[in-house]
Amino acid sequence: MKIFDRLMAIDRRIIYIILAIVTVIPLIFPIQQKVRVMSPTEKFFTSVDTIHQDKALIIDFAYDPQSIPEMEPMAFAVLRHAFTKRIKVLALALYVQPLGLAQSALDQIVNEFNSQAQSNADSIIYGRDYVFLGWQPPPIIPIIGMGESITNVYQHDYYGNQTDTLPLMKKIKNYSNVELLVSISHGSIPLTWVYYAQNRFGVQVSAGVVSVSASDFYPYLQSGQFSGLLVGMKGAAEYEELLETRLKIQKRRKASESLSSITFAHIAIIIFIIIGNIGFFIKRRRK
Repeated sequence: MKIFDRLMAIDRRIIYIILAIVTVIPLIFPIQQKVRVMSPTEKFFTSVDTIHQDKALIIDFAYDPQSIPEMEPMAFAVLRHAFTKRIKVLALALYVQPLGLAQSALDQIVNEFNSQAQSNADSIIYGRDYVFLGWQPPPIIPIIGMGESITNVYQHDYYGNQTDTLPLMKKIKNYSNVELLVSISHGSIPLTWVYYAQNRFGVQVSAGVVSVSASDFYPYLQSGQFSGLLVGMKGAAEYEELLETRLKIQKRRKASESLSSITFAHIAIIIFIIIGNIGFFIKRRRK
């Protein structure tokens, strides 16, 4: 059993190098990993997919650069879903930090659609199909104020346009014209939407959250206060799976590609744990 003695005495730097290799290689040579779609993601997909044509979807971008790997694939997937179904989108951020990330996501997905459009009718047009409302502090003011009038709260959009002159905003007056609000957040912002928008105005709320905070949000899904829930990279990969299988949206699946890196890293860690435990029991038996 000398091999286990050697493995037990291995330099931890070698372990870190092995973990780095199994983590980085799948990112350099991505493999799309198939996933089993769980109920929270299924509910999230359905909540977006069943939005009526005369209603709008509000997307709250509430993530920062540190949480991009988990959050951005969710944002891309929701935007692709909405634009494919020709659902009207209002984008906003309750804090200033996510504004640039929200604009980047919108621009990337809009350009993706318009590069394949054949006419104005099947293009995604700003002011007609979507509006980026921007940021209006403090958070509670816009959440409650939009129940009365969205254009009164956001008198100008992110680009400086007067919102009540935009064609879409002439139809979307307040929450009565909004069927679903999606909050993609690395913090507790989705709960704020539940407390102040859903409880007071009856707005449906779905959320995309980071994996480490998922346990805080499951009770709201079980109680029906969340219409759906995406949890971390796995949830984003499941959503991408649904978009491809049900809506035939075949775009780059960033979450599915990144998931293989996480999977291989976990497998490597499990192998090290098994080897360490075997070595430990062999040593103890010798003594």
